[in-house]
Amino acid sequence: MTLRLGVVMDPIASINPSKDTTLAMLLAAQEKGWQLHYLEMADLWLRDGRAFGRTQELRVYDDDHHWFELQGERGIPLAELDVVLMRKDPPFNMEYVYATYLLELAEQEGVLVANRPQSLRDANEKLFTAWFPDCTPPTLVSRDMERLRKFVVEQEDAILKPLNGMGGASIFRLRIDDPNINVVIETLTRHGKRYTMAQRYIPEVTHGDKRILLIDGEPVPYALARIPAAGETRANLAAGGTGVGQPLAARDRWICEQVGPVLREKGLLFVGLDIIGDFLTEINVTSPTGVRELDRQFGLSIGKQLMACIERKIHETAAK
Repeated sequence: MTLRLGVVMDPIASINPSKDTTLAMLLAAQEKGWQLHYLEMADLWLRDGRAFGRTQELRVYDDDHHWFELQGERGIPLAELDVVLMRKDPPFNMEYVYATYLLELAEQEGVLVANRPQSLRDANEKLFTAWFPDCTPPTLVSRDMERLRKFVVEQEDAILKPLNGMGGASIFRLRIDDPNINVVIETLTRHGKRYTMAQRYIPEVTHGDKRILLIDGEPVPYALARIPAAGETRANLAAGGTGVGQPLAARDRWICEQVGPVLREKGLLFVGLDIIGDFLTEINVTSPTGVRELDRQFGLSIGKQLMACIERKIHETAAK
């Protein structure tokens, strides 16, 4: 079955092909003989209640010097596609939200959108962890600067971060005796005008901030443990961390069992959990990464697994 797959992403010319998860997905879809259609956020529009896109036919290559070709630009109703991958990186701002509304109109016309647009809006990557309190470290979300300061004092060692960041941006570690506690909290909350998350610091981060990928709620059996660079608190690969693959631990699997059914119910087909030690810290739903590293280290093809899941979902919908 030849499917028409659209992908909404950041400019493909600017990606790092050896590490890019979206490219791994597109290579897997192309290998199945599917037609690939490339879009950026600016290519989406709405007219009289229907969602449209300015698409270009896309071919991809597993080549660090020549990884894509584009041709044949045209405007089409998104309903001409069978599936759309929403792979635009954060920031998760109002422009991103507006794009999800357009994709939701396409979904109403029968297009499978991964991940489901409404769930992208509902599942903030930091706040969504609150639905699984048995899995998380002590956590506070507040705009109240004094409440946040007291949390740092109570925990003695804490991580503070904005709710809309990615790649380790604006993440601070504060100890009880840090002279910068007040200025960091003032900066993150914009003097009490922006919600900020505080979590107890988990020292096991030195052994890795594990990224676990789930496809339709089922985990890939290996995690990518991102090890912080020397002298660095953040383990994100974008912040200089090193990715080391490892089998899932029993606690990892237990956390996946708690979260997986909710992801499946919400139509979140491809998700990355962040786990440090025994604790779930984030649920990444917008554009989780780690596929290329795990594929290389363990001989996997996570992109193929995802495409098989998408194909199954489309068949199930057609059979109803």
